[in-house]
Amino acid sequence: MTFSYIVSAFFTSYLAAERGLAPNTIASYSDAMKLLIDFACRRFGVEPEKLSVEQLDRDLIVEFLDHLEGSRGNAVATRNQRLAAIKTFFHFLAGKVPALLHLNATVQAIREKRTDHEPPPSLTVAEVNAILAVPDIGTVLGARDNALLQLLYNSGARVQEVAGLRLAHVRCGAAATVKLTGKGGKTRVIPLWPQTVAAIDHYLTVRQRAGIVSDHLFVNIQAQPMTRFGIGRRVGELAQKAARTCPSLCGRSVTPHVFRHTTALHLIECGIDIVLVKDWLGHADLKTTSTYLEVSIRRKREALRKVPPPDGGEPAELPQWKQPGLMAFLSRLSRGVMLPTTRGQPQSPSTRIA
Repeated sequence: MTFSYIVSAFFTSYLAAERGLAPNTIASYSDAMKLLIDFACRRFGVEPEKLSVEQLDRDLIVEFLDHLEGSRGNAVATRNQRLAAIKTFFHFLAGKVPALLHLNATVQAIREKRTDHEPPPSLTVAEVNAILAVPDIGTVLGARDNALLQLLYNSGARVQEVAGLRLAHVRCGAAATVKLTGKGGKTRVIPLWPQTVAAIDHYLTVRQRAGIVSDHLFVNIQAQPMTRFGIGRRVGELAQKAARTCPSLCGRSVTPHVFRHTTALHLIECGIDIVLVKDWLGHADLKTTSTYLEVSIRRKREALRKVPPPDGGEPAELPQWKQPGLMAFLSRLSRGVMLPTTRGQPQSPSTRIA
């Protein structure tokens, strides 16, 4: 069996047919394999068709993982995700070619890197409003961008879910909803704000006047369905423009998934039951949703420090830092306590998610 045949069988026979993985998951595996093959071809100076499986040994894969972090600037989580895809491929490979069992064992022994637990990035209401103010709704693209942003914030949808939306999935009227299809083909129905419905209606009206005909909800300037990459790129561009009037957005990487995190966090901060938030986002495990509880509590504590206590004293802002004694200074560093360099972060306003 050639290397090309094995790779093709991995995606068509194994991932798609045998395991029945979702297209978005298969696309992620494909990204990992393309990057690995491209790296190996440049490393050995050969074309993909001339690459042999034996060349993809443990040392090359470790070198590739270091390349992802060092040269491509990927986060540790992304590195681990790529490694998981590669391990799945080698597991499949060993089942097809028993002579490669040892090679598979050496690859499976590569350990994931530990990642620091960081809260998911999110936006404040002011930041969301600043981004929503960017599109010129008098143009087709501006009307589309406005409807897209409104829907992302309203629904908390994954970018692939939005990219796959068709006109039939949106129900307007008094009880307006959008039907989303998530991981594993599971569907969920999300209620829509009147503002979101109005934005979608306006967009469809403007694009109809422009002669654009499509059963997909969001299309690009060629009237073709927007891809998840196109949506992500557009959201990032709109956020960069919004940074001109909203300084807190400067240097931020704003993606559709950041809007998803924002929706979840704002729902939690409005007191919505976590089980409902889980269903809203389409999470399979409540543990995933509970992450937003931790972020919400942290932001509430930051807000509390700005509120005067019952005795009428001053708000409990962090005091100005003074030079501590040498031993106290060293003790704090030994415990991993960072010295304060700025005062508390701005308080995030609350919002209501319908």
